[in-house]
Amino acid sequence: FPQAKHPCSEERQLGGALLQPLCTFTACDTSSFSRFFAGTTAVHFFLSMHPAVTSNFPSPSTYEEIQFFNGPNYHKGIDWYMEFFPIPSNASTDFMFEKSANYFDAEAVPKRSAALLPRAKIITILINPADRAYSWYQHQRAHNDPMALNYTFYQVISVGSQAPPELHNLRSRCLSPGLYATHLERWLAYYPSGQILIVDGQELRHSPASVMENIQRFLGITPLFNYTQALKFDEAKGFWCQGLDGGKTKCLGRSKGRKYPDMDTSSRMFLADFYREHNIELSKLLNKLGQPLPTWLREELQNSSWS
Repeated sequence: FPQAKHPCSEERQLGGALLQPLCTFTACDTSSFSRFFAGTTAVHFFLSMHPAVTSNFPSPSTYEEIQFFNGPNYHKGIDWYMEFFPIPSNASTDFMFEKSANYFDAEAVPKRSAALLPRAKIITILINPADRAYSWYQHQRAHNDPMALNYTFYQVISVGSQAPPELHNLRSRCLSPGLYATHLERWLAYYPSGQILIVDGQELRHSPASVMENIQRFLGITPLFNYTQALKFDEAKGFWCQGLDGGKTKCLGRSKGRKYPDMDTSSRMFLADFYREHNIELSKLLNKLGQPLPTWLREELQNSSWS
């Protein structure tokens, strides 16, 4: 399948209106969220609260994620992709976006995305890669992955060369996405740094209104939506939700914010060592880009200096 033209240069008529998916309908800007369990669904939920922002229609198989650029769906072509986006109510001001959590570390995605949407704005949410790895392991356990059910987390991440391929695959999916500097460099080969926003997942968890204000400014959305008033912390859920009349809240589904045991000390130490050099490279890259270091990264670097 050849690299598709970007829809901002190839106008397509749908129902009497021009549809340019994943774009604002003047400047062809967008946001595409990446990162497993780092708040991608939360940002999707919060951003969709903005009256000028619309996400894609859900997929029957992958729910809110289209997963167009990273797998077999890409070969279905741009017309298939465009069917996931509604006709805008205001073609000059509406923003549309999609989020697919596994875009970030997929090797083919930056090139494919840039061929289709060269002026896209990309948002990636980064948490401590050790926590991301453990969260993915727990996610696989919740979905009855035999390898995750039959092996401890430490056994998975420290597996030897004689282990079955399925176990090596689980290890790779736990660890490889956390090589953040490597993946960011790949995106920067196709997009200028000014089109990529890196969100501190820890800040998102504790101060989502501040993060959402920064995201709005990055995307150029006006008027700014007041998330300080719109969001309310739900004590029962343990995270921020949409505030409703009467003190009620609208929160993410039950599968979000899943509870599981804390990571064991041996695994934490193993991962601190595994990611040490990668985190150092990430800090150098972010400093070069003029991007602030996430809180978790500053903490990891400080801990490394004392070890």
